[in-house]
Amino acid sequence: MLKPTKTRPLDRIDLAILDALQKNSRISNVNLAKEVNLSASPCLDRVKRLEAEGYIERYGAVLNAAKLKFGLTAYVEVTLDKSTSEVFDSFAERVQEIKQIAECDMVAGGFDYLLKIRISSMAEYRAVLGEVVDIPGVAKNHTYVVIEKIKNDEGLPIV
Repeated sequence: MLKPTKTRPLDRIDLAILDALQKNSRISNVNLAKEVNLSASPCLDRVKRLEAEGYIERYGAVLNAAKLKFGLTAYVEVTLDKSTSEVFDSFAERVQEIKQIAECDMVAGGFDYLLKIRISSMAEYRAVLGEVVDIPGVAKNHTYVVIEKIKNDEGLPIV
C-alpha cells in the first residue's frame, strides 16, 4: 500500500472511477477508461493517484459467507465498566485477536461498542461471546442475531 500523499479535490471523472472500481475492482483499465470516457493512460494515472492519496484503501473479493460456513451473523452491543483510555485500548487490542469479529465500532449512545460477528453456528457464537465477556472491563452485552439480510453494503453512494 502506498503512503497517502497531498490530496487535491476530486472531479467528476475521479468520482466515476471510484464508483466503477467499487462496483467491480477487477475491471480492466481499458474498460474502466471507456466507462469514464477517458483514454487508457490518463485513466491509469488517475487510479494510481487515487491509490496514492488514500481514496482507494484496498481491492478485494466479496465472498459467499454461507457457502464458507459463516452464514450466521450477530451484532453485539458491549458496555464497558469504565470509560478510560486504558480500558478502551485494552478492549480494542483484544477484539483484534478474535477472528470471528468482522467489525468493531466504538459508538455514542447507550453502549460503548457494536461488534459484527460472523459464525457458523450458535455453539460457535457462544464460544465467541465467552471470549468477548472475558475481556477485562466488559460490564454487559446484548446480542441481536440476523434472521434475514435485507440489503447488502454496495459501497459508498458517491455518484
